[in-house]
Parts: sequence; structure tokens; C-alpha cells
Amino acid sequence: MKILLIEDDKALSEAILTFLLKEDYICEMAANYRVAEEKIRLYQYDCILVDITLPDGNGLDIIRELKKHHVMAGVIIVSARNSLDDKIMGLDIGADDYLAKPFHLSELNARIKSLVRRQQFQGSNEIIFRDIQVLPDRKEVSVGGHRLELTPKEYQLLLYFLANTRRVISKDALAEHLWGDFMDTADSYDFIYSQVKNLRKKLNQYSTNVYLHAVYGIGYKFVKD
Repeated sequence: MKILLIEDDKALSEAILTFLLKEDYICEMAANYRVAEEKIRLYQYDCILVDITLPDGNGLDIIRELKKHHVMAGVIIVSARNSLDDKIMGLDIGADDYLAKPFHLSELNARIKSLVRRQQFQGSNEIIFRDIQVLPDRKEVSVGGHRLELTPKEYQLLLYFLANTRRVISKDALAEHLWGDFMDTADSYDFIYSQVKNLRKKLNQYSTNVYLHAVYGIGYKFVKD
């Protein structure tokens, strides 16, 4: 899961980033309105955490831009401004949730998980596709009743495919989703081929279904053969 954190408080943003990385999220940061606007224009995210008060703008205007351009990412406002008017305004213009500072990082994590379940998996605590079962809260995956041991990247890759079944996913989209800003320093897609190959091999251990299909010159599609 790929998250953009828009927060100008350096100590808080670093604490949130450290926590989210330990939870195996891909997380990028923007400390001001200008950087946030640029990242949203260039990249895709599953969830965007937005502070209202930024040094060069208002986080609510970022949400308005997201909705204007039909960006599908879930939005959680994270703000010290805990007034009822701010909450109503944020939710009215399209935010999905509002978390007032100070907050526990575990609560933030729970809200992110809940939001992504609603956005991508109809709010279910269990994801089932044919003989694949995923329990996101436990990060457990089984195929045909057999537990799979996946690396964090393989797990994130599987969730991304399950959220986009039957769609052709480009190599660029996969790389950006799994590596975020670090993708800019890569000089090939070898790491993508390796991750997909390993995930396919593990799925095929216990399933007669072939799910991962290469689409020549473009990327991959996740669908039952």
C-alpha cells in the first residue's frame, strides 16, 4: 500500500514515517503544499494523509484538487485543528476520515486499514479471489487452504493485483506502487520481473489456476486462466 503524508511538522512526520515503514507501507512525504501538489500530479497513492495547516497553503485546497481531478486515493485529514467546522468542511469536500492531533499511531494505522478496505475491498476483513484467501489485518495469505510465506514486497504486490483484477497493470505502475520515490534511481525493471516470478511460483505451489499473466510490452494482468 502506498501512502503520501502531507505534514510540515518534521518530528511528527518522521515519527509517522518510521511507524508506517515498520508496518510495510510504502510512504512518501511532502512538507508543504507545492511538493504535495507535484507528487499528486505525478504519482498514484492508495491513501493520502493531509494536514490542514501548511506553510504555503491549505490542506483543504489539496483535497478540493484531488476531487476535482477524480483522484481515487482515500483521504484522511490529520490536523491539530479539532473544531467541528473543520471536520464538517473536510468531510463535505471529500475527505474520508478526520483524525485530530495528538493521536496514537496505532489508531492511525487502524483508520488507514479501514479506509483501504472500504475503498478497494468493499469493507471486508477477508479478501477472497477463487482459491486465494487474504486476511489483511494479520497479513496472512493462503491458497487452497495452504498458508503462503510471502515477503513484504510479494504481499504488497499480491494485494495490488487483487485490488485491480482483470486490469492490465503496467510495469511503471507496479514499480511506483512498490518502491515509490526510490523507483527514480532504478535503471531497469529486473526487480519487478523477480518479484512477479517469485509470487507466481508461490501461488502455483498450491493452485491449479494460473493467475499472473504477462501482457507483452506492457505489464501484467491478474485473472483466472
